[in-house]
Amino acid sequence: MVMAGYCTGLIASMPLSQTVRRKTMHTRVVTCNGYQREDGLWDIEGHMVDTKPYAFRNEDRGGFINANEPLHGMWVRLTLDDTFKIHAAEAVTDYSPFKGCPEIANVFQGLVGESIGNGWNRKLKELMGGIQGCTHLTELLGPIATTAFQTIMSTRPDYCGDMDGLAQDRPPYIDTCHMLREDGEVVMKYWPRFYKPADTKE
Repeated sequence: MVMAGYCTGLIASMPLSQTVRRKTMHTRVVTCNGYQREDGLWDIEGHMVDTKPYAFRNEDRGGFINANEPLHGMWVRLTLDDTFKIHAAEAVTDYSPFKGCPEIANVFQGLVGESIGNGWNRKLKELMGGIQGCTHLTELLGPIATTAFQTIMSTRPDYCGDMDGLAQDRPPYIDTCHMLREDGEVVMKYWPRFYKPADTKE
């Protein structure tokens, strides 16, 4: 049953539990893509769009932001090498609630020379946390980082498993989630060389 502006949540493909009547108030769409460049580097791009299904006042945008017109429309591109070191960084704001929002884009140049890996979120807070950056552009760097991982690591010969034991280095994704713990069934099956039973750990 659908009422004016409300949805019962009964969507055939919706795997979440049924909820009460409700209406959409805000939609955020984040899209990330990873590209292999002809020069051997990688471009990882993120795009964020925020919309609302109603118009609301905003003096910096001519008085109003119309229904379904982007409140935020932002892009980030990081250019990486195989070690996840950042060679170039670029940020662009197409839509924002305030005229001065795009001015912060240059802070992303501070990422050049950094690497995505352990301490990534801490580094982002140091470089562009709080008043040093833009909340939404910085948020994009989270899914961009995991997209970089999925893009670059998928070219490794042991990405989907190393049943023959040919991998020289421990895959960096081991122990990154509960299914890939080193004493788990998945690691024992697909990366047996790096499997460590729980009772052998120090």
